Amino acid sequence: MIIAIDAMGGDHAPDSAAAGALQAAAEWSDITIKLVGDEAKLAPLIGEGKPNLQIVHAGEVISGDDEPVRAVRRKKDASMVVAGRMVKEGEADAMISAGNTGALMTTGLLVVGRMQGVERPALAPMIPTLDESGHGTLALDLGANMDAKPEHLAQYALMGSLYREKVHGISNPRVGLLNVGTEPGKGNELTKAAFPLISELPINFVGNVEARDILDGVCDVLVCDGFAGNILLKALEGTAGAVFKLLKQELTSSFKAKIGAALVMPQLRGLRSKMDYKEHGGAPLLGLNGLVIKAHGSSDAEAIKNAVRQAKLALENQLVSSISSSMQIMVQKSDETDGQDLTYEQENEQISGKRVTD
Repeated sequence: MIIAIDAMGGDHAPDSAAAGALQAAAEWSDITIKLVGDEAKLAPLIGEGKPNLQIVHAGEVISGDDEPVRAVRRKKDASMVVAGRMVKEGEADAMISAGNTGALMTTGLLVVGRMQGVERPALAPMIPTLDESGHGTLALDLGANMDAKPEHLAQYALMGSLYREKVHGISNPRVGLLNVGTEPGKGNELTKAAFPLISELPINFVGNVEARDILDGVCDVLVCDGFAGNILLKALEGTAGAVFKLLKQELTSSFKAKIGAALVMPQLRGLRSKMDYKEHGGAPLLGLNGLVIKAHGSSDAEAIKNAVRQAKLALENQLVSSISSSMQIMVQKSDETDGQDLTYEQENEQISGKRVTD
């Protein structure tokens, strides 16, 4: 297995990428890691390195301020683009980047390529949960596409279910649809139309779920459009940050509070660790012709190493080929349905955007 890492992407690049790659190469001798970036900067960071750690020179960098499409098209020698091209041409089985999210999505679409049958690839990060299992919830899409069609949500549901099964080892993962209520008839036109489509998939669909229940672990996969999903993610991040800030203020407000803080500090550290993005590695871009993982922009060496673990598990369990096969079956069924003769009433239902049920 060959995993390419965009060493120049992220807030702490290239140091964190190099350190994480060294740790991963030391732990897993059955993989080869290729650090893609400025060789003059990377060589001193890895020193003598490891036999399964190599540097691939790339002379340009896509920054966080670059316009994604323009940067990917013009900076052909950027580390992110080179890593994507390696996946496209079979020189790497997967790529990891902590760089510009929009640019990585563009690299996935324009360089790696979209999987046949997938209309919109989805960004699928993990949302930590407070239930006893500690498995968290894989949520997609959380920002790759602001708008979605019902068919896109159905594809997200299937890809997310396969990811949790193949990468996280969860048997028959529960899939929920983000909505304003749990009843099947709830929601806007998008969720109302997506509900029956997801219901027909060969997955464990548990129906609609509300945002307030997500941290309780009501589902293993959460399906939503990128607009609603990104708002949900930012709201959760903001709430978590505010809670820890308030706790810090209260626990340092007096001498007695400081004594109490000393007693509960181990539990608080455990809670913070449970909510830490570094434990999950990164968010896959599902629906591409290769494995692409978006690491957090602030990733340190530990987060990069965990992203490598994530890629390794996905490759070992043939995630991309499994999703591709499932998408092909969906496309075939859709073509068969489209080829059926429809009554006048059914045609009107399709034109009006409603799903034909009979």
